[in-house]
Amino acid sequence: MRIVLGALLGAASMLAVGQAYAAEKLTIATVNNGDMVRMQTLTDDFKAKNPDIDLEWVTLEENVLRQKVTTDIATKGGQFDVLTIGTYEVPIWAKKGWLVPLDHLGADYDTADLLPPIRDGLSLDGKLYAAPFYGESSMVMYRKDLFEKAGLTMPDSPTWDFIAEAAKKITDKPGEVYGICLRGKAGWGENMAFLTAMSNSFGARWFDEQWKPQFDQPEWKDTLSFYVNLMKEAGPPGASSNGFNENLALFNSGKCGMWIDATVAASFVTNPKDSKVADKVGFALAPNKGLGKNANWLWAWSLAVPAGSKKTEAAEKFIAWATSKGYLDLVASKEGWANVPPGTRASLYANPEYQKAAPFAKMTLDSINSADPTHPTVKPVPYTGVQFVAIPEFQGLGTTVGQLFSAALAGKSTVDEALASAQQVTTREMTKAGYIK
Repeated sequence: MRIVLGALLGAASMLAVGQAYAAEKLTIATVNNGDMVRMQTLTDDFKAKNPDIDLEWVTLEENVLRQKVTTDIATKGGQFDVLTIGTYEVPIWAKKGWLVPLDHLGADYDTADLLPPIRDGLSLDGKLYAAPFYGESSMVMYRKDLFEKAGLTMPDSPTWDFIAEAAKKITDKPGEVYGICLRGKAGWGENMAFLTAMSNSFGARWFDEQWKPQFDQPEWKDTLSFYVNLMKEAGPPGASSNGFNENLALFNSGKCGMWIDATVAASFVTNPKDSKVADKVGFALAPNKGLGKNANWLWAWSLAVPAGSKKTEAAEKFIAWATSKGYLDLVASKEGWANVPPGTRASLYANPEYQKAAPFAKMTLDSINSADPTHPTVKPVPYTGVQFVAIPEFQGLGTTVGQLFSAALAGKSTVDEALASAQQVTTREMTKAGYIK
């Protein structure tokens, strides 16, 4: 009996020891963009440094990620320990008390090295609430070979009229080469990110200073008409279904003459492993209409800890690893400097090895620095944000308006009908929310 009891006690103590050393599991929600997918392949480095932390990934398409993460945090679901969120959500969610301030990223993290426009967008009252994994603006990526063949020269800062003319000239529909690829997939962070930034350059705005929606104004009609006509004449078929990843695939397979989108795409379109046209790509600033604003945005995909997480310490360790200078060095050692996540740290842009490997580095930094979230439009507005309006209601509004504009691109409605519906729905929601008296 004594032997059996001893064996049971021994087994129980072994079990207790096993439980004491069981790894803590972090559930990380992230987007299926290339840099995040690459991060998952490099986490052995994190595990080696943190053997007591296990990682479970939930990798989702952009629109689905936003929906799931927003629902989880708003309902205090506690499904995730680390969230991949953007510049739009961070200050709004921090203000609601939904995010943990990142006060423990480690002595060597160097928050001061983060680019000021990116860091400021992820802070509230001087505290960092999310750490940028990569930062971006938008710019023109174009095929130098097609431009040369057509006798065209891309200016450093092209106008929309030049872009339209060039797109038509280099389109070869029988050869499946389309002059321009632009986002058409509905979503506040998909087509509306592009169209809101574009509308800024056309002199449009979402709201006037009294929060009255402006979709019934000529500047929005000019923006949407120009976009729909350009895509009909020089865009690929089925463009209303194309977001960032779909257009990246089209560009890399040689089917787009130009693509105006996130600066983060530069490393993918110039990587011979990914792109058939890697050695033929040039870069320019996002276009303008001569009104003093370029159509470029400002964004950072960032990592944050929801206030409901019981694993804050482990989550901050992971975030510090994934957004550190050391992580950039790790990617450079495995994939080359051109492929490190861009747009977050001043030290990266001061690094001669990066400058040499990344022909797009200066254009990316210039684009990020030229975006002004506090003065995003030609006319004055009561909101901040470049390709979004920094109010909680924008997520729903942007998605609804995005669906209306995507339908206009698909030919299911006219531009006038889409704008009238956008004006109606936005006025209704803003009145209901108390912005319009």
